[in-house]
Amino acid sequence: MWQADVSDVLSRSIVMAGSNLRIVVAIPVFNDWDALRLLLPALDDALAIKAMRATVVVIDDGSTIDAPRALVDRPLRALGEVEILRVARNLGHQRAIAIGLTFVHQQRPCDVVVVMDGDGEDRPEDVPRLVDELASVDGAEVVFAARLRRAEGMVFRAFYALYRATHRVLTGVAVRVGNFSAMSHRHLSTFVLVSEAWNHYAAAIFHARIPHRSIPTARGARLGGRPAMRFVDLVSHGLSAIAVFSDVVGVRVLLGSVALFVTVLALLIATVLIRLCTSLAIPGWATYSSGLLVVLSSQLLMVAFVGAFLVLNGRNDVSFIPLRDYATFVREVVRVYPPVDAARRDG
Repeated sequence: MWQADVSDVLSRSIVMAGSNLRIVVAIPVFNDWDALRLLLPALDDALAIKAMRATVVVIDDGSTIDAPRALVDRPLRALGEVEILRVARNLGHQRAIAIGLTFVHQQRPCDVVVVMDGDGEDRPEDVPRLVDELASVDGAEVVFAARLRRAEGMVFRAFYALYRATHRVLTGVAVRVGNFSAMSHRHLSTFVLVSEAWNHYAAAIFHARIPHRSIPTARGARLGGRPAMRFVDLVSHGLSAIAVFSDVVGVRVLLGSVALFVTVLALLIATVLIRLCTSLAIPGWATYSSGLLVVLSSQLLMVAFVGAFLVLNGRNDVSFIPLRDYATFVREVVRVYPPVDAARRDG
């Protein structure tokens, strides 16, 4: 058994170093079929230029609009097959990715899986760059696309900067990347066992300490339709990323509460000593205010301690595990390219 595992790793290393990679591109979609119709030919062209071939798995996250029959309306050179994996209900972008990647792991053997959005903002021409970077490190790290700058309005960028600062303070991890990434089969086998994948794809990889790196990319133009994500969805998305680090957040909040309590207590002691031992004038309200702050900070400390204990104790509970639970949410898999009739004629 051990020898078989070693030979499998060696064979994958050889493939990773070569040019005949088995690539699967996973694209979560919710009603955004117009953009996807334009993305697929562009992705085909980008891969064909680099002499790469791939299979596409479109993860239909419970769309309320049916996919068009002519999702692919021209012969493709680099994309050998396009499938739609229909999820039984709308789960949200991140959970759809977890379901799709586990399906790929179990049902579509590959050397590399690329995760990208279907609206065109993840540029098809960056897919070969991600795959080449992954091959350059022999699949040892997940490679993320890091956008050089954001193209949204001032209000969005201001909130995003605030979110990044909050995320860094609470988790100790800087936010630099989204879903757009390339992962080797080696790390995909780890990812499908990470329960935090149910909340947030990138954060789950960081929290599970799967090695990763990033390459700079530009934001592409949306190909069609309108964004379906509302402001509330964006806030929920950001909080989900932070929630993945709930154990770290709980401990950091506890330590911050301890520091606040000690600081306020020191101020109270200093105020009392100055009042009793010196002739300096101290307003009467200063002592009472300091005492009130001590009471409030002590209560905050107690709440933080209980919260951190509950969060850390919750780590003993086993929740969603992609490898075990993904099949519950898979309704069906439909091949849209090549058409079934064409495949029969070719056969």
